[in-house]
Amino acid sequence: MTPLTLTPPFPLLCLQVNFVVCQLCALISAFWFRIFLHPSKTSPFIRHVVATVLGLYFALFCFGWYALHFLLQSGLTYGIMILTGVEHMHKYCLVVALSYLSLCQITRVYVFDYGMYSADFTGPMMVITQKITSLAFEIHDGMARKEEHLTAGQKILAIRRIPSLLEYFSYNCNFMGILAGPTCSYNDYIAFIEGEPRRHRELEADKQSKSKLRQDEPSPNVEVVRKVATSFFCLLVFLSVCKVFPVERNIDDDFIANTPFYAQVVYLYLSMLTTRPKYYFVWTLADAINNAAGFGFNGYDSNGAPRWDLISNLRILNIEFATSFKVFLDNWNIQTVQWLKRVCYERCPYHPTAATFILSAMWHGAYPGYYLTFLTGIVVTLAARAVRHKVRPHFLHSAAHKLLYDVITWAATQIAICYTVVPFVLLSVGPSLKFYRSWYFSLHIMCIVLAVVMPVKPRHLRLKEQQKSCSQDPDLKLLEAADTTYSHKEKTS
Repeated sequence: MTPLTLTPPFPLLCLQVNFVVCQLCALISAFWFRIFLHPSKTSPFIRHVVATVLGLYFALFCFGWYALHFLLQSGLTYGIMILTGVEHMHKYCLVVALSYLSLCQITRVYVFDYGMYSADFTGPMMVITQKITSLAFEIHDGMARKEEHLTAGQKILAIRRIPSLLEYFSYNCNFMGILAGPTCSYNDYIAFIEGEPRRHRELEADKQSKSKLRQDEPSPNVEVVRKVATSFFCLLVFLSVCKVFPVERNIDDDFIANTPFYAQVVYLYLSMLTTRPKYYFVWTLADAINNAAGFGFNGYDSNGAPRWDLISNLRILNIEFATSFKVFLDNWNIQTVQWLKRVCYERCPYHPTAATFILSAMWHGAYPGYYLTFLTGIVVTLAARAVRHKVRPHFLHSAAHKLLYDVITWAATQIAICYTVVPFVLLSVGPSLKFYRSWYFSLHIMCIVLAVVMPVKPRHLRLKEQQKSCSQDPDLKLLEAADTTYSHKEKTS
């Protein structure tokens, strides 16, 4: 089988024809899978087999025999799960899966096609790596840790038995997510295959409100149509404007010498803004495929309307109107952020922010620009956290002050994001440093100064102080709960 490819000068702007064709075929297959292989009509075994075979077929069509890496990586880590004890299995799987991925990325970048995105078989391997490591940590939580030591989220996702080989390959290589993800938890996937999508997420609040909500199985058709329309609109926007504002112009000597600094700032924002729709296209279409198969149902909202955002990877409006670095990251590549949080941030005892950014850089690949982006992201995150903790409270006394703060922080967030991710697009060290030199490393310096002048205590120390205060004064628990509710409403508004 020979995969369709485009000539390097015109790679459909990083979106290959074979990828789009396969995703459209996956969308059609997803409707067929939901209608004709519904859990009420067939067994989980058949659903696992069909999902796996279709996934491997699409992978072979897109990447040829490079798709064997998906099986090798999954098979190698499954052997580790079987042969090693649950006490240390999660660590071995993380090291082996990440090392295998890194080896493939280094080989592809430095042996085959540096700077080219064509036939990047490591893209699906990045998602499979997430699934392998998530599963290993969830098995460790369910079989090696005591219940009282788990967080509420870990209790929901904990796995109490080793999956069968078929379940494991179905989870990693199913046709709905093998090409573009998104990552999902193993429990969510198995519940979907077996026809009980919410069984392990039934909380008391859900149970109490069950009688008020519809009990029939909701149809995803309207949501799928909306997401498919959104994805292709984003594709059209990307194809229309991506050449108008090339990112490389930010480091053009004539542009730097003859353009006022304020115009450089505006152009930076526009050039990075026009790179995002391609990600919106890929991730929204991938979400639609999963929904078309019946996967992604996340219960009902307060009005009784079904929610199909269980494995959504982005919230476009929240990204474009983010007023803080954290809000932007929380709404961009959501499932990857959740993976980093569950595997690294929540478990790392020292410097979790730095460790999380480093893991993210390693996972993304071998281009030096990735590491520059994530190292810059560390200092920007620390500065943004300092501003939020020290400055923001002074603007919450009136609606006008809050609006002023939001406008200023929106502009600052967008520029900070653009400044941070330029090396991610340019890939190489030389061009990236040239860009930062043209800005005199101004945001690096500003962020370091803010982090030093307005230090924020590490997360684990803040939590300890909070717990100590609550234990000394029970009334503070009510204040803490109220603050948490307020923050949640603010984040989702």
